[in-house]
Order: sequence, then structure tokens, then C-alpha cells
Amino acid sequence: MTDARTKRTQTLAAAAKAKSQAKTKAAEQAIRTLIKRQEPITFQAVQREAGVSHAFLYSHPDLRGRIERLRAQARPIPTPATPEAAESTLVLALTSQITHLKKQHRQEVQALRDALQQAHGENLDLRRELARRGGSIASPQSSVIGPC
Repeated sequence: MTDARTKRTQTLAAAAKAKSQAKTKAAEQAIRTLIKRQEPITFQAVQREAGVSHAFLYSHPDLRGRIERLRAQARPIPTPATPEAAESTLVLALTSQITHLKKQHRQEVQALRDALQQAHGENLDLRRELARRGGSIASPQSSVIGPC
């Protein structure tokens, strides 16, 4: 009985080995086909093309390494920002900041002019009130400052 069992075990092992070899060949053929079609090489694409499982691809170190290398080659390498692009971005940012500061400055100057005009008006009203009540008005020693 052990001879029959051994024979069956050997037959099953040989069948499993043949099946594994067939799947390996199918996976390699799938990789070549994907390369010819210039499609991205991924585990999912190879699995779909070859009709094998992800587990099969991941468990075979040669196939796994090859797929990972091809997948890495297909990914675009990010290029560092060129100095001109960085400089133009900096120029745009600084220009925007200067524009904002100029606008803010104009608003502040206008607010100060309005406040000065109001103060001059109040001063004139107070002088007139003082003159009406009969007080003496000292001559102003400062002159009016015009717009900048």
C-alpha cells in the first residue's frame, strides 16, 4: 500500500510542478506581451493577462522581482523644481505682497487725511466760537500742510 501511495504522491507532485511551470511561463509571456503593448507592468496587469493569482506572483521571487523592477522603471521620476520656476513663484508672491501693502498704505494715508481735515474743521469751529464769545485769537504759527 505504501508503493501505491508513494506513486500517487509522486504523480501529484509532478503535476503540481508542471502546473507551476506552466503558470510561470504564462506569467513571463504576459510580461512580454504587456511590454510589447507598452502597458504598465503591475501585479494586477500580469495576473489578468496570465490568468494566475496574485499569491502565485508574490510567492515566486523571480517573477516578483521582475515585476517590481519593471513597475519602478515605468513610474516617472519626479523632477525637482527648476530654479526659474522657483524664482518666478517667489517673484509672483512678492509682487502680490507689495501690491497688498501699497493698497493698505493708500487706505491708511486716506484715513489720516480725512482725520486731519476733520481736525481742521473742528479747530475752525472752535476759533469761531471763541471769537463770537469775545475771546482773543492768537495768530496761528503753523501753516496748513497740503496733500502729499
